[in-house]
Amino acid sequence: MPESLTPREVFLKLVHGVCEERWEEVIELYAEQTHVEHPFHPLAAPELRSLEELRAHFGIGAPPGAYTGHTLRRRPVGITVHETADPEVIVGEFRYEGIVVETGEPFTVPAVFVMRVRDGKIVESRDYLDHLRSAQARGQLDDVLTAVRQHHDS
Repeated sequence: MPESLTPREVFLKLVHGVCEERWEEVIELYAEQTHVEHPFHPLAAPELRSLEELRAHFGIGAPPGAYTGHTLRRRPVGITVHETADPEVIVGEFRYEGIVVETGEPFTVPAVFVMRVRDGKIVESRDYLDHLRSAQARGQLDDVLTAVRQHHDS
């Protein structure tokens, strides 16, 4: 049986896989039953608890044309991985940096992930990232701000 990836290795595979849009490889990094939260999501996005929910989150299997935002070319930079007293838990700090293909505009989205990796699979992750900068890069900021207003007015 092959040796499991370390939490650091899983984190690095995750952020690089996201940037390179290797979605099936990204999904394989998660345990069947997982717990992924985005605490700073402006619309209080629901927690993701299964591979099926993660597939939907990453747009795997979505019909062609379902995604209507800008195309991003990005890479993770400024990566710092902090190991903790718990060997399953790491804190990864980084930024997604890149360009919006349609406009040539650069963008930066800072992020911090707090992950628990067991037997080489992500069983818990709290992903803190700047969702508004991400929406801006995707050309969806106005839609997100409208949704935030509606969410908080109701």
